[in-house]
Amino acid sequence: MDFMTLDFWMALLSIILIDLVLAGDNAIVIGLAARNVPKQDQKKVIMWGTVGAIIVRVIMTMLVVVLLDIPGLRLVGGLALLWIAYKLLVDEKSHEISAGNQMWAAIRTIIIADTMMGLDNVLAVAGAAHGDLLLVIIGLAVSVPIMVWGSTIILKLTERYPVVITIGAAVLAWTAAKMLVAEPLIDQYFVNGWIKYGFEIIAIIVVVGIGIKVKKQKEHLRLVQQGLK
Repeated sequence: MDFMTLDFWMALLSIILIDLVLAGDNAIVIGLAARNVPKQDQKKVIMWGTVGAIIVRVIMTMLVVVLLDIPGLRLVGGLALLWIAYKLLVDEKSHEISAGNQMWAAIRTIIIADTMMGLDNVLAVAGAAHGDLLLVIIGLAVSVPIMVWGSTIILKLTERYPVVITIGAAVLAWTAAKMLVAEPLIDQYFVNGWIKYGFEIIAIIVVVGIGIKVKKQKEHLRLVQQGLK
């Protein structure tokens, strides 16, 4: 993809927003896993835990980029991303990750937790990059400072401005829809531009609409259970 084109910058903007929304949780995992380590070792835990997590993420992302060329996997990946976008809206995040008391135990916790939690990020970045290696590398580079330094900022941002999560979910739904319309098994149904872009818009509206509705229902039920309504 030519970096002088609008498509490149739109894809890059999507990747950055995806990282902002999804990588914050991974940053929190790093902080939690390091909290019980002696203070003199905490910086080492954060550094080596992040290095290990990034190496695993690079391998995972490269594999996903290659695998997305296999017929049927864009369909699976797109549907998975739609579910991730929905869950992002309705789930209350829990960050109760057990911290290791020893340095290497904490580092291991970070790498394992980031691998488990980073699947959504990897899939989203690979989908938004459309197989472009440069965009994948930039996406990974963006996620590093977010994970290392950005956890507190991101957490405060999403708490103060919940619309950030909604925007992130919409971007994920859009990325998922673009993966689906590019799937070789069904792309013949989306040759017409109106059908293609209409499908992408509908996917965003459905995911965000249902997500917001379910979230409000959960909030109402929680208030009822607490006797506030």
